[in-house]
Amino acid sequence: MKKWQIALTYFFVCFGLTVAICIQLKTIDESNLTVTKTLTGNELRDQVLKWKEKYDKATVDLKKSEQKLEEIRQQSTKNDESAISKEEEIKLDNTLLGLTDVTGNGIIITLKDNNTVNSSSISPLDSIDFYLVHAGDLVEVINALRNAGAEAISINGQRVTNTTSVYCAGNVVVVNGEKISSPVEIKAIGSPELLYGSITIPGGYLELMKETGVMVDVKKTENITINKYEGLINVQHIKSE
Repeated sequence: MKKWQIALTYFFVCFGLTVAICIQLKTIDESNLTVTKTLTGNELRDQVLKWKEKYDKATVDLKKSEQKLEEIRQQSTKNDESAISKEEEIKLDNTLLGLTDVTGNGIIITLKDNNTVNSSSISPLDSIDFYLVHAGDLVEVINALRNAGAEAISINGQRVTNTTSVYCAGNVVVVNGEKISSPVEIKAIGSPELLYGSITIPGGYLELMKETGVMVDVKKTENITINKYEGLINVQHIKSE
């Protein structure tokens, strides 16, 4: 056999083997792809089943919670003595915290800047500040009323609570974050006789304010209405036990 015939034979043999190998590789790839797709489909099916199981469990838990809530609602609406007692306790707590409107007998104090004087009409040794109502004056009056047993206090409609702040901002007084101006009306609910006697006692703070020039008026009154505290009570450090 001539050399070129031998070479041509080898060529066809190699070509045939190459084609056979390529066909085999393609078949293997397609088989692997089919297996991969099958595995992926099975995994997705497993995930769907797992999520369905979780959904069914959550639905059951939700129904149980709704039933429990309904039982609590029905229990809370029963007219038993314990529920009435708890409700009265909550109302009392809200009243003491200043979270409800209240009405009762007491006194009304009116403090007014003395506008009849100015810096040129007083002596150089005097001060115009003595004739004006300041935040410190209001704090002193509030403390005196509390010591006399006042159960509710307001300043120009602002309910005084344990968290109430009273301070001066320039020429105005700020109570519960609200600016107030003269005349200042302080309402206090309690025993009118006890409150009046304590606040007008000789040598007391109101008498001192009169002597320094502030205009003061105190009167006993029935059916005083004091509105609730409208702000937020922000508790950060105390914890209930």
